[in-house]
This record gives sequence, structure tokens and C-alpha cells, in this order.
Amino acid sequence: MDVGTVQEDPFDLPGLLRRIRRQADLSQRELAARCDLSQSAVASAETGRRDLRVTALVRAAALAGFRLVLLDEDGAEVRPMSPEAVRDLGRRHFPAHLDTERTAAGLSFHEQRRDRPETAYTFVRDRSARDGRRAARGAPSDHHPWLPGDTPAERRATRRAEAAQRRREEFERRRAAGELPPLPDFTCECPPACAEGDDGTRPFHVDGCPCRCDVG
Repeated sequence: MDVGTVQEDPFDLPGLLRRIRRQADLSQRELAARCDLSQSAVASAETGRRDLRVTALVRAAALAGFRLVLLDEDGAEVRPMSPEAVRDLGRRHFPAHLDTERTAAGLSFHEQRRDRPETAYTFVRDRSARDGRRAARGAPSDHHPWLPGDTPAERRATRRAEAAQRRREEFERRRAAGELPPLPDFTCECPPACAEGDDGTRPFHVDGCPCRCDVG
């Protein structure tokens, strides 16, 4: 290295502390008091003999109107992972380096047990499979956000409602096209409990229903 060349530290804590003190117009003793540090801790950090806790540096920066951020290689600010992302059944964050996935119907890879409720999201530990998905679709910037109606039971109800709607639309299409015989005149005598138990997947009637009008 040339005599006149100075190797730049990627994070110059001593210089940044001095910049903070200059901007905030604080002595070492005053900065230490405001950040719950000793004056010797500030002095040692400014001479490069020791580090500072991140929380102390954040507090010191705020005194000068600054804030600490992460920057990517292009200089753009990197945002933290969202605190509103989905969590496991213990309300813990999923592993940050893995990708969350919606659980399939009745399937949860790592958490599902008969004595626990169904989990809406899981993750796969197979990193080679994860890398393959990322190569094809890119790496997700975060875990899935938690959305209303995203529990397994709510998803099943949505699928049932969508399937029932498709059947109704197909029935109306066939009737409009003349593909169905005309309906006989009749009055439905099903009790209300029949409608309450209908999940849209098959005809349902309570025991003793006198009508059973949609059962062939």
C-alpha cells in the first residue's frame, strides 16, 4: 500500500461518533449522559478501542437527527422484515432464511398434531427445493402477510362456496340452453335445518325431512 493511501473502514465508528457529536453540539460527557453510557465508553469508541451497542448508537444518532439504516449494494435502503407476517402456532416468527407456504388441505409439514389446531402456514426445510423455486420465480422479499379469511377452515369454506357457485352457474346455463327437462310444480317442505346443514358439496337433509326435494 502506498504511504499516502488510507484504507477506509467500511463502518467508521469513531468518525461517525464525532460526526454525531458535532451535529448535536455535545461533548463526550454530554453524549454519554444522554445515551446512558460512561464518558470512558464514548472516548474508547471514538479512539477505536471498543465498540458500542447498536441501541446506544441508534440513540446517539437520533440526538443529531440521524437514523441508522442498512443499504444494499446499490445504496438503496433495506427495510426490516415485516412484524405482521404469519407466525407459527406458538406465535413465533418462522425461520427468516426459509420461505413460508400455505398448508395444503389437511396437511401441515411440521406442526400439525391431532391435539393442536390446524396451522395455516408452514415452511419446508429442503433448501435445495427452495433454491429451485427461487431460481424460477425469484426470492420472496418477506414471509406471507397474515390476511383475513386465511385460516384452513375459512379457505375450505371459500372453496365450498366457489364450487357451489360453479354448480349453480352450470345449472342455469343448461336450463337456459334447454338441456334440462322443465321442473315439475311442487312446494318445498324442507325444514330450515336442512339449509343450515348444507355445505354446498352435496344435498343435505335432516332426519325425518318430509321433502328431500333435491335427492333423486
